[in-house]
Amino acid sequence: MQQLAVIGLGFVGLPLSLSYAQKGVRVVGVDVLPQLVHDLNRGVSRHQERDGDKTLPEILKEMIEKGLFQATTDYTLLQERKIDTYIITVGLPVRQGVVDQTPLLRVAEQLGTVLKRGDFVLVRSTVVPGTTEEIFLPALERVSGLKASRDFDLAYSSERIAEGRAFEEFRTMPLAVGGIDEKSLNRAIDVLKIVTDAPIYPASIKVVETAKVIENIQRDVNLAMVQEFARFTERYGLDTLEVMRIANTHKRVQLLTPGPGIGGYCVPYAYYYLKPKAEEIGLRLPLLSLARELNDGVPHALVSWVEETLKAQGKSFSDARVAVLGLAMKDYTNDDRESPPLVIAELLVSKGARVLAYDPIVARRYPFSVDSLEEAVDDADVLFFLVRQKPFDTLDWRDIGRRLKPDAVVFDARGVIPKDALAQTLLRI
Repeated sequence: MQQLAVIGLGFVGLPLSLSYAQKGVRVVGVDVLPQLVHDLNRGVSRHQERDGDKTLPEILKEMIEKGLFQATTDYTLLQERKIDTYIITVGLPVRQGVVDQTPLLRVAEQLGTVLKRGDFVLVRSTVVPGTTEEIFLPALERVSGLKASRDFDLAYSSERIAEGRAFEEFRTMPLAVGGIDEKSLNRAIDVLKIVTDAPIYPASIKVVETAKVIENIQRDVNLAMVQEFARFTERYGLDTLEVMRIANTHKRVQLLTPGPGIGGYCVPYAYYYLKPKAEEIGLRLPLLSLARELNDGVPHALVSWVEETLKAQGKSFSDARVAVLGLAMKDYTNDDRESPPLVIAELLVSKGARVLAYDPIVARRYPFSVDSLEEAVDDADVLFFLVRQKPFDTLDWRDIGRRLKPDAVVFDARGVIPKDALAQTLLRI
């Protein structure tokens, strides 16, 4: 394969594009955001991914210089390049519990205008089970005037990477793939093998779509469970992370680590990808629904815990200076989509607190964002440490303790602050 297109240049599509480019494939990346496309073509990206010693921006610049990557908003460029292989990685957001299919339908409408006989389309977005064959395929056929299987090939392979390990996991994570027919399946396997060295497991498209959603939901349920465990260990006076570590020494136990909540597009959205299909077939999913409800409530529970501690000291959030360190949705990323720390910051503002939030990696500015660690923590009444970032790994917590008010309350959602580093009240998960 000499060239292909990747449609959607976000946290999945961009590192995937560069993974193919590193294998010598000329990649045209398509996105709807003109500013993003402009920045990428200049070699500019704030992605925190790395491949060995190279950062993603370094890899991006190298691939541009070699003529192996170009970004565009214009689908006609794919036609001019005579590209015949398209990988779709657009995300489908959830709005008020309802999956928004618009981004995928928009791709069908635009790709359909340039699709030609002999082309191959591989969907790698997370979708509601059945979407590829029941929604995307008919839309693509309608716009293109072509017939799937007869005129073009179509397959689905779930994306399984974790942000921060994208390049590595594109190579090493086993994959599942389904095609509308055997030819489509084989083309998909050939395309996937260019990047991956891991096993590839064939199944029907609906099986692969459903398995992807269930993979994420099991983490949602696991995390809801450990959050409740954390509430117990807190009240019982035990170190939550130590309890989890000891429990995980059992060979059949794999508890995940509790934190300030679950963010991003993957785990928090998974239940809502499964729910519409369950409703369609007349099935309730009470356990999964409860797990999602519990996880959505984690930021509220943590703020309430700190609020109770303040009340015991005769204080409140009203007019308090509250430092928030970390706004990303998880450690070591600049991704702030569906971020629990943002929910926490907004809750604090609603309670009358003066919030000063600092994250050296997240580029987006919020009304409560500040430009330095010192500006956030100096004379703070409360400190929430919510996300680990590389610059935070070397923080001098004793110095931070001296900057805080002597009677401040510190909440450590990551269990990284040494217990003897602060004179202030320290709450830890």
